[in-house]
Amino acid sequence: MTTDTRLAAHKSALRFTSDAGRANVLNEDVCLPAAVIKVQALKNNIRWMQRYADKRGVSLAPHGKTSMTPWIFRQQQEAGCWAIGVGSAWQAQAAMAGGIRRVLMANQLVGRANMQLVATLKRHTPDAEFLCCVDSLSNARTLSAFFSAQQQTLDVLVELGVQDGRCGCRSSEEALALAGSIAQLPGLRLRGLELYEGVLHGEDPQQEVERLLREAAALACRMEPFVSGEFILTGAGSVWYDVVCNVWLSATKPAQCRIVLRPGCYITHDSGIYQQAQDALMARDPTACAIGGDLRPALELVAMVQSTPQAAMAVVNFGKRDAAFDAGLPQPVAHYRDGKALPFSPGAIASVGIMDQHCMLRLSPDSDVQVGDILVFGISHPCLTFDKWKTLLLVDDAYTVLDTLDTAF
Repeated sequence: MTTDTRLAAHKSALRFTSDAGRANVLNEDVCLPAAVIKVQALKNNIRWMQRYADKRGVSLAPHGKTSMTPWIFRQQQEAGCWAIGVGSAWQAQAAMAGGIRRVLMANQLVGRANMQLVATLKRHTPDAEFLCCVDSLSNARTLSAFFSAQQQTLDVLVELGVQDGRCGCRSSEEALALAGSIAQLPGLRLRGLELYEGVLHGEDPQQEVERLLREAAALACRMEPFVSGEFILTGAGSVWYDVVCNVWLSATKPAQCRIVLRPGCYITHDSGIYQQAQDALMARDPTACAIGGDLRPALELVAMVQSTPQAAMAVVNFGKRDAAFDAGLPQPVAHYRDGKALPFSPGAIASVGIMDQHCMLRLSPDSDVQVGDILVFGISHPCLTFDKWKTLLLVDDAYTVLDTLDTAF
């Protein structure tokens, strides 16, 4: 056993390694809490989603803002994705610096400093491709002036939005007029149309999603004369990607049209809202069932019981600083003591409250929970757990640490 006596570089730092040079999370070899990624589940998810896209005959641009982990980006690129999606110029830099060859920024590029960063990226990585969104003539004119002065051409997509949503033109007519204007501006090249259907909610969101997708397909046909090269038609977050395929593959669209899906949370999946969404998708989509397998939770939080201050209650040493809590609290999925698994019944130990550094558990009367026990938690909404961590631990199914993965938030 080797002890690391240096100061910790991050909050889940390895402190002990075995004679074989490995640390194990369940043996308290690392500072807890720790966010871990189970490598087999991660690889399964990458393969599954790429198989799905290939089977449907569409391209994949996973939204990298979920993980902001360049090592994961490279795994997705090597598996066959067409691009990595991002939400900001900084995220684009992280992806391109990590070796990603095509970046789709599904957002508007605004601000002189952000524009300068993109111009620098284009200059430093001339073989890479960068695309972003535009939803106003004002922004298009500013981008045109900036990039033409740089003697560069910026590839852009018109964004179609919805009333009371976030960005995007509020009507097809507005989007079409913008497309015509962009085609006349120097320094810009119009490449297609972008939307995000995930902002639609209500009693029957699928009906609203399908309506928006049909509108977008019709708009794409009208925009086609203004577009250079193949027409990129892109949407689909982590919930409706099958519906996006169904509508757009059957719709009339430009002759040379690349449909690009942009799910993000599939990369580690979760035990909460995205598990529910995937269950619904599997129930309605024969293609997802036919390719075999399914997505699996890959991101977990490992923490220790630090107090059992009263009957039927325990406190573990993680909180809002460590995990998402916006879409349900992290819930226990396994229980260990002295490195060995203990019998575990779902619901017998449940998270009921969370503070900055504490999570409170309710225990069933027959629960045997002691200070120093290790609990593994499944999470809901992986995006807001990833961003709490400078470094993640890549582990095997026995929680042996295989590597450390740096994030770039």
